[in-house]
Amino acid sequence: MKFRFPGLRAILAAVAFAAAVDTGAAATTQVRPPVPLPRPRPPWLGETIPLPPLRPSIPPVVAPAEPALPSACQLRLTADIAVIEALPAISGASGCGIEDAVKLSAVMTKEKVRVAVTPPATLRCEMAEAVVHWVREDVAPIAASLGAPLGGITNFAAYECRGRNRIIGAKISEHGKGNALDVRNVILANGKSYEPTDMQVAKETREKLKASACARFSTVLGPASDGFHENHIHVDIAERRGGYRICQWAVRDASEIIPLPRERPADAPPREPAP
Repeated sequence: MKFRFPGLRAILAAVAFAAAVDTGAAATTQVRPPVPLPRPRPPWLGETIPLPPLRPSIPPVVAPAEPALPSACQLRLTADIAVIEALPAISGASGCGIEDAVKLSAVMTKEKVRVAVTPPATLRCEMAEAVVHWVREDVAPIAASLGAPLGGITNFAAYECRGRNRIIGAKISEHGKGNALDVRNVILANGKSYEPTDMQVAKETREKLKASACARFSTVLGPASDGFHENHIHVDIAERRGGYRICQWAVRDASEIIPLPRERPADAPPREPAP
């Protein structure tokens, strides 16, 4: 084959020569195995490896919790009518608990006399409010008729997670909801103390106290109610269908109490048969 272009012949010859050189170089090149990296030497027995210093930890910045705002009920119980302490919500078993809980330690009368609640009563705020107005507007004037201003109220029972009348398995008491207060004594400023059921107190006075309690609360239990309230009175603000109310408190005189028969001593002579 004859080439009409002599320059083309030279180019083809150079390409053929370069290919031959690459083929020969590839045939003579030896592939070497990878060189292993040096392994770290284990520490000698008893030798410790120093660690890099730790950076001091920075505690997270936590914003302080905002105090809970007082409820509308708490705002109504101002210092000129009551001494209360707002409490965290209380939760208990079997449905017990108080959402808006307060501790009532005193009631201020209209004459600015401090009536202590002893011990302070833990109640739902609405119940505490009802007690405050009852003591201020009703109990204080009634107690003043006994010879001295009202000075204190004995709290026999307030919040307590239990069944009614402390019977196991009974329906939860209003005490377990903070809706009830048991009043044991009314204490005068001169130190004298009277039970609301004390028959030594004039019957008219006790009748007024009963009427005021039954007007303020949805439940009032006293003597002759259920056998559990013979020496104190129970008041609560239980809500019932149709606004039903319970007022069971027998205001009795000593003459109305029928004495139980006394047991005859063992050495007493036998009775003669009736004619």
